[in-house]
Amino acid sequence: MSTQELFPDTAPALPDPSRKAGLHRLKAFQPSMGRHYATKRNFDFGPDDRSNVSGLSPHVRHRLVTEQELVEAALTRHGLEAAEKFIQEACWRTYWKGWLEQRPTVWAEYQAGLRRDLEGLDKDAELRSRYEAAASGRTGIACFDVWTRELVEHGYLHNHARMWFASIWVYTLDLPWRLGADFFLRHLMDGDPASNTLGWRWVCGLQTVGKTYLARASNINKYTDGRFEMQGYDLAREAPPLDPDLVHPAPAPLAPGGRPDPDAPALVLVHDEDGLAEDWGLQGLDIRAVAGLHSLDARSPLEAGVRAKAFTRGALEDGLDRAGEAFGVARRLITAEDLAETARTAGAVQIITQRPHAGPLRDVIAAQASALETAGVRLVELRRDWDRAFHPHSDKGFFKVKKKIPAVLGELGLR
Repeated sequence: MSTQELFPDTAPALPDPSRKAGLHRLKAFQPSMGRHYATKRNFDFGPDDRSNVSGLSPHVRHRLVTEQELVEAALTRHGLEAAEKFIQEACWRTYWKGWLEQRPTVWAEYQAGLRRDLEGLDKDAELRSRYEAAASGRTGIACFDVWTRELVEHGYLHNHARMWFASIWVYTLDLPWRLGADFFLRHLMDGDPASNTLGWRWVCGLQTVGKTYLARASNINKYTDGRFEMQGYDLAREAPPLDPDLVHPAPAPLAPGGRPDPDAPALVLVHDEDGLAEDWGLQGLDIRAVAGLHSLDARSPLEAGVRAKAFTRGALEDGLDRAGEAFGVARRLITAEDLAETARTAGAVQIITQRPHAGPLRDVIAAQASALETAGVRLVELRRDWDRAFHPHSDKGFFKVKKKIPAVLGELGLR
């Protein structure tokens, strides 16, 4: 039985996967981006009360709302000092992406290891039984089982709950970390390859080598505001680092970003990492058509969750509609295999898109390089100024980025 069938007819309404809804929520949460967020952000009050967090991560994941817009709103209302914690949290997602962008072999290793772990389920009946109990919320650990249901039904978990969940998965339930990371990536509406993969690695002591995260009953009881009554004996007492799967490779050079040919007819490619094509600076170019591409099927060998699929597809449709209107051209959803033919049919000799970060979308588009070359179509991958400014500082730990935040915001013209 699939996880999607375990909790039928109970899912709440899907958040509106549109830029309009994201901007509405951004405005509504803006007054809380200062001291309120700093003091309340770590509390998980449950799915019925998310007043202490923005809830914008699915919109930011698909760049219906950008990280820069989050930070601009916080600075405008509160200033850098009062909004420091909110701004740092917005920068964490950027940091993870920049770190993995410079070490794409870590993503490739995760994928290879996941395939091995899935094969291990077919060979080990006892492991499969424990995995299925965890993935269906039948472990007997009250908080964990509630979070499993919440993840599947809502497509979201509070960040603190994600850390507790991952620690329990690895250290109390003794399950392979990649299977847990895969479970998250398939079901989270904001499932991001970099944040998800590297966050799980951090819990296990693989990212910051030797530094692990241990879920403690007292911490859960406090920061869930008494929703659970966990006892110390419910959870693992220690969190030893897992054996490293690979040595961190040296950072690879960052791609500079391409430049469109202003005289060449173009196809604009909107995708599930950036649905804001009207913000790419393409006005005045000869845009012949807009196409939309998602990478849901490449996230995992297993099927993506209902909520993740619905939000991603809705976000892509919203991005396509806005792009089609902005450029006054036809728009359509395509598969990666259709990319070269779609450009050819539209009369385009260049495809302009935002460069995907290391992850499934990058893999899907890279696999079409030969077909595009044969068709005589040039792929132009842009890079946002936000990424270009922060990613060079993302080669080590987050502390380096944290120190640079004021200076980088200044470079971007944000005061």
